[in-house]
Amino acid sequence: MEREPLTIAQLIRDEGRRLALRIVAGSDGLKNIIREEELHRSGLALTGFTALFPEGRIQLLGNTEMLYLRQLNASDRRETLERLFSFKLPCVIATAGNRVFSLLRELADTHKIPLLATPIVTTKFAAQISSYLSLRFAPSDNIHGTMVDVYGTGLLIIGRAGIGKSEVALDLVERGHRLVADDVVTLTRRTPEILIGTGPELLHHLIEIRGVGVINVREMFGVRAVRLQKRVETVVELVEWSGSENYERLGLEEQTCEYLGVNIPLVRLPIFPGKNITVICEAIALNLHLKVYGFDAARALSRKLAGRLRNKNRIQNYLRDDDE
Repeated sequence: MEREPLTIAQLIRDEGRRLALRIVAGSDGLKNIIREEELHRSGLALTGFTALFPEGRIQLLGNTEMLYLRQLNASDRRETLERLFSFKLPCVIATAGNRVFSLLRELADTHKIPLLATPIVTTKFAAQISSYLSLRFAPSDNIHGTMVDVYGTGLLIIGRAGIGKSEVALDLVERGHRLVADDVVTLTRRTPEILIGTGPELLHHLIEIRGVGVINVREMFGVRAVRLQKRVETVVELVEWSGSENYERLGLEEQTCEYLGVNIPLVRLPIFPGKNITVICEAIALNLHLKVYGFDAARALSRKLAGRLRNKNRIQNYLRDDDE
């Protein structure tokens, strides 16, 4: 899913207060775009080594960089900073409350590169802004589906349009579970193994029931019935029952599906009139909890059957040649 580019102005609007950022100079460059989520400490570039210089990253000037610049004579300092500002930088941030040279302000204004300052120490600032950038640059996609938090398990319910995803979600909410999103679910990959599901802001807390219309779950059931986001832990695919289809009976063969490069457990659930899908969804969530705690009902049954067969074979072998 295409996202709008992240500008310095947007960064300040989103995180300026939390990161205690203030604009020192270069305000003409607030539309500059941050192209990478990683940060860059400019120390090596200040010494003259600029091979593979990552100019699309935010540049940090911490205590070490500022001390180095202060120790240079005026002419070397200008040459060093002009070399840094010759790159197309999104912005430069002076951390740890360091005093900003007038030369830094001058070059920031000249090159239209925002110069920001914060009193937060460099390591702490880097950790705080990195959490924001990693989320802002995380891969995401919109899919057609419904997501519900069932007993703390994020169930993503998918299936063809009109098959009953929203009705199942409404029934789960009525039974005390929490709606995350209906119709459109935005998936964001937070880590290589974690997908977070949420809904578009415009559709938060809304469910569309065919023949009834739009229902506001928060207003109808209270704030306990909704949440803004949840980790996707199991995908439940609703499919029409077919007598010719071989459905999983024991659960030994675990199926998965992939979204944004993350494999998620998949349960293909055949439906027909009268089948209680809501209770089955609750069972799916509880069964996942048991697996997390080390108990797998299907594998336990398989081990039990295997043990019975081994025991039966031992008895038969023992008695085979016994003529008493």
